[in-house]
Amino acid sequence: MIRVNNSRMTIPSDVRFSEGPMPDMSICSHCSYNEYTFSYENNASITWKGAEHEYVSILGLLRVIDLSSNKLTGEIPSEVTQLSQLGALNLSRNNLFGKIPRKIGKLTNLQVLDFSYNKINGEIPTSLAEVFSLSYLDLSNNRLTGRIPTGTQLQSFNASAYSMNHGLCGNPLPSSCPGDDDNESFYVLTSNSAHDDDGGEWFDLSWFYKGIGCGFIIGFCGVCGNLLINKSWRASYFRLMQNIGDWLYVVIIIKWNFLRRKLVGH
Repeated sequence: MIRVNNSRMTIPSDVRFSEGPMPDMSICSHCSYNEYTFSYENNASITWKGAEHEYVSILGLLRVIDLSSNKLTGEIPSEVTQLSQLGALNLSRNNLFGKIPRKIGKLTNLQVLDFSYNKINGEIPTSLAEVFSLSYLDLSNNRLTGRIPTGTQLQSFNASAYSMNHGLCGNPLPSSCPGDDDNESFYVLTSNSAHDDDGGEWFDLSWFYKGIGCGFIIGFCGVCGNLLINKSWRASYFRLMQNIGDWLYVVIIIKWNFLRRKLVGH
């Protein structure tokens, strides 16, 4: 674990992270401080923001970086994404700016991510939607913009995780993104729309039915108008109807005689 509080510094851009084993550290049987509570009995539990996370038999793989509530400035180093075993990253309540590292999705074991109360701008990287292990996320109170990437994980968090980013839009935020309403033009929802038995609104399809009616009327009038105006068409039409009638008459008589012979034979 790396934890620093109440310090003023800039995160070095050339910071180096290693995925290899960390130096040997003594682990006390019970350690508690501020937001975290560890208990070691072949497992470990972390209490974060009121939610407890249990880690069993993977204590050696747990990585926690907590640099919250400092006066850190600068951008988040992209090298942090090299810590593939990182389980928790808390950089909240600092003065960090710039964009979230584009390859943050490489942190496939990340369960806790808190960048709240900074000045981070730009869009949320789409790779973050691929971190399926993420169980706690807080990006609130920044300057993020654009659409929240579509992904089961990112849409499952409460809207408060993205609040106070006035340029953000999309689910789960109540503000829709430009272009989201284009498909709604195919449906008309009004305050006097019909309701089903459960009291829910249904889509008004009146324009659809009106279009079908207008199409039928135009087609019918077009055919009848040509028959009335064009004598050759009219003669051909009635000749066709007469031929069809004669054909049906012959078929019915033949079938009837065949059926009658069958009945008489029995």
